[in-house]
Amino acid sequence: MRKFGIAPLRSENFPEWYQQVIKEADLAENSDVRGCMVIKPWGYAIWENMQRILDGMFKKTGHQNAYFPLFIPLKYLESEATHVEGFAKECAVVTHTRLQADDQGKLIPASPLEEPLIVRPTSETIIGESFSRWVHSYRDLPILINQWANVVRWEMRTRLFLRTSEFLWQEGHTAHETRAEAEAETEKMLECYREFAESYMAMPVLCGKKTEMERFPGAVKTLCIEAMMQDRKSLQAGTSHFLGQNFAQSSNIQFMGRNGENQYAWTSSWGVSTRLIGGLIMTHSDDDGLILPPRLAPQHVVILPIIHHEKDESTVQEYCAQIRAQVEKTCYNDRPIGIHIDGRDLNGGVKKWEWIKKGVPLIVEIGPRDREKNSVSILCRYTMEKYTISIEEFIQNLEQELAQIQSGMLERARAFREQNTKQITSKEEFAEFFENQGGYAATFFEENRPLEEAMKEQFSVTIRCILADDTDKNPMGVCAFTGKPTSQKVVWSKSY
Repeated sequence: MRKFGIAPLRSENFPEWYQQVIKEADLAENSDVRGCMVIKPWGYAIWENMQRILDGMFKKTGHQNAYFPLFIPLKYLESEATHVEGFAKECAVVTHTRLQADDQGKLIPASPLEEPLIVRPTSETIIGESFSRWVHSYRDLPILINQWANVVRWEMRTRLFLRTSEFLWQEGHTAHETRAEAEAETEKMLECYREFAESYMAMPVLCGKKTEMERFPGAVKTLCIEAMMQDRKSLQAGTSHFLGQNFAQSSNIQFMGRNGENQYAWTSSWGVSTRLIGGLIMTHSDDDGLILPPRLAPQHVVILPIIHHEKDESTVQEYCAQIRAQVEKTCYNDRPIGIHIDGRDLNGGVKKWEWIKKGVPLIVEIGPRDREKNSVSILCRYTMEKYTISIEEFIQNLEQELAQIQSGMLERARAFREQNTKQITSKEEFAEFFENQGGYAATFFEENRPLEEAMKEQFSVTIRCILADDTDKNPMGVCAFTGKPTSQKVVWSKSY
């Protein structure tokens, strides 16, 4: 039987497979602080690529980067009751300013703060306070701000990238003159996330609206993108919130309107996090390890020199260097193609498996015979196909090869989602689906929180999103649970 790079296999134990993919790809590890992680260079390089691309997309839509404090006064959270209620159990609280040694020489907290500080779980309240000082007239609007930062949400059960007590993210915060502008902003940024997920991560997503039960605390409306992982669970990959005037009122963001009267601003917020790396892993990786879409891979090509005799070393190394120099002149997706020569003094098979597990798109092996034939031996990580071509063909076709890998990964992930999505029309069919298979169950549904809670209790499923209202795609139907007419269609799933 073929030996795989990861144990256990996905089909045997998906959660443990996920952890082993991270370990073998050298992406991250748990830290000594419970629930926190160390992101290692290969994992952080993926995040840097995500950050670079998203940052460019945000700036093209008029947003500017800023930075706001890590600590939030408790009174700021108290000013928005629904918000604090939603995050109260997740807050990390700072109560003292310094440490001092006790009689046994142990360090203990000293100098209690007059008011506790919250380590930011999200920044709506503290950014709102800044906006209240920046906004005076309708001429000051809109304010379009993004922040790249870390946040802390105290988690009891953690998993690398998917759910950690501290994680990295971006959070956009905007203030507008009118409701229509703020709602348009909310929809525009969701589309930005959809484009990034599908075009760069090769991860197909559903776009829609959260129910009241799943809505962001304090928001009027929460939009989301949802992606199906290979265990058929759903991952909320990004959210965009229309906050109405709720946070403007609690933070006193007022301005003089065009009619000469004071009024509250309309605000939005939106964000994605390092959870996207978890989504990338669970969407594409296989039983040999990580598979990276070329648009996000830290390196596109890794060259492995194959040297069995000392006399061949200089010739092979020179040939590898020539190939690298030619590849470095080419671009893919408006970015120079990344190429690395792994010249470590390690067994060739060991090095090859390391790069397979790291998910680099193309692994190129070059030995003395390749030099003589002016060729290269290639392993495509996405298909695990091996082939040999001339160096000229390799250079000429490299950009096209990477593009085909990128599109192929998206198509494969989309086909998997379609295969595991079912239209459900009755309670009995719903129960059978989640008891025996699982995936995405699409139903007509008249919003009903007690019923949502009952389904969550019985089947551990939630409504991932209310699908966008499109009368062509969402004609009138019958709620699968109540039998009442409705045009609202939702997708249910187990989720992370």
